[in-house]
Amino acid sequence: MGGLTEANLKVLAGARSFERGLGYLDAVSGVEVGDRWVTATVLGTDRYEAELTLEGPRGLTGVCDCPYGLEGNFCKHLVALGLTVLAQRESLPRQRSVARTRAQDLDEWLSALSKDELLALVREQIGEDRQLRRRLELRAASARGDLAGVQARIREVLDIGRFAQYGYVEYADARAYADQAGQAVSAIGALTGSGRAADAITLAREAMPLLAEAVESVDDSDGWLGQVGARLADAHLDACRSARTDPEALARWLVGHVLGDFDNITDIDPLDYEDVLGERGMTVLRELATEAWRRNRAGWAEKYLMERLAKAGGDVDTVIAVHAADLAANGHTHLVIACELDTAGRSEEALSWAERGIREAGDLAVVDTALVDYLCGRYARAARLLDAVAVRRDHFGARRSLLTYQQLRAAARAADCWPVEREGALALLRADAGRRHQGWYGGSVLVDALLDDKDVEAAWQAATDSGADDRQWLTLADQARTGRPADSLSVYLRLVEPLNKQTGNAVYEQLVSLLLSVRDCHHRLGTPDEFTAYVTALRTTQKRKRNLMRAMDEHGL
Repeated sequence: MGGLTEANLKVLAGARSFERGLGYLDAVSGVEVGDRWVTATVLGTDRYEAELTLEGPRGLTGVCDCPYGLEGNFCKHLVALGLTVLAQRESLPRQRSVARTRAQDLDEWLSALSKDELLALVREQIGEDRQLRRRLELRAASARGDLAGVQARIREVLDIGRFAQYGYVEYADARAYADQAGQAVSAIGALTGSGRAADAITLAREAMPLLAEAVESVDDSDGWLGQVGARLADAHLDACRSARTDPEALARWLVGHVLGDFDNITDIDPLDYEDVLGERGMTVLRELATEAWRRNRAGWAEKYLMERLAKAGGDVDTVIAVHAADLAANGHTHLVIACELDTAGRSEEALSWAERGIREAGDLAVVDTALVDYLCGRYARAARLLDAVAVRRDHFGARRSLLTYQQLRAAARAADCWPVEREGALALLRADAGRRHQGWYGGSVLVDALLDDKDVEAAWQAATDSGADDRQWLTLADQARTGRPADSLSVYLRLVEPLNKQTGNAVYEQLVSLLLSVRDCHHRLGTPDEFTAYVTALRTTQKRKRNLMRAMDEHGL
């Protein structure tokens, strides 16, 4: 059995996938044993085809067409197949021997057939299998040098017609369509292999817009069609290398393709063609990219192409110019430029761009918080602690949240000025705390900030004066229970009331937690009899809720 053992399955899959595979043993069906492989269908979210290679060059390996398996992982479906085979290990040698015999018998039978008999067999299969017919039609047209015929067949296989219902290919049919589309790519690759690379280039370029149009009407959740697009791009590159195409013409096509509407499926990178373009072609490529960018400096594709070429050439100034021509209002682009300059070792310029981003953002309530973090980090490393505090203070003033309060506190403590800064920050939060809030969320930031400072008494007073949400009151009661058992008890009892009218295990879990807190408050107050009476009454009114009664029993309530 080679490397097929439970231990090897655990190593290949990892503990998590192995454990999950145990739950799929009943989902394995249609096990077929070959000489060196085993295949089966495994029913998961969908029907997946799993195959284990028992004695390959790398020992035990497996492939599965589930999304996780397509990423190259040894998935739970392969684990389930492997364990199913191991459960039949005594019969496996016999099954493999039978599979070898069948393969030998089939090969001997085919070898003994005459030409006419083989042709009759192939024609029979063509009549029954449209996929096979299309593949052979493509090969025949290619072998004849019939470019028009190959073009026609490629258009046929890229047409979504027979797979689409109401003009769209659903998930269940996407794999079959992708397999058919892959035949076109195989035919294009075969042309290059037979010395007709120029024709392959022509057909690849014709296929790209057809495939890009098709993908808009296909549910390609598993990425099968994306793989076909990547193969098509590779076929085009191979053909260009074989045909020694004109560098300038290729450069023009590449720029047009990348900036056009059909690059969403092939995702061609012009730099992959550098060996074909040579120095002359790369010069033209850069000139054309620059012209396109100057015409549309805000265009995403134009910016990406310019940045890609500039980075490849180590031209940091051009990278910066591309970003600087279309600055985002929230300062994000300034941060991108600062990071590029940092990478290039130009830290002073990077700092200047970050500071400029804060200035030009205007409204710090919507500024990119990563820019604020970057600038404060730079100030801290340069021992400019008060500058970091000033930025954090301004940011907190514009966006008064618990997070910006915490960030201001950290910066001010580092600069040894937190008491003064805290007074000013709390004054702003008190001014915001005038509205009373109800429900679980929506409480004032003032209460959260005081709780985060561990100033429970001040937080309780703020909640009493200006209001707090239920989440905050619960936190206050939990933290103040030792010193304020009576006040905390009133909070817990208020929070219990609405839960009594609700059902569900999550509600019961929350209710039991509150009851435990109520019990603790009565214990601290020396009134356990009152708690007993309260729980007895509650059990009477809630007795139909069996899961709640069970949960209360488990906690001794």
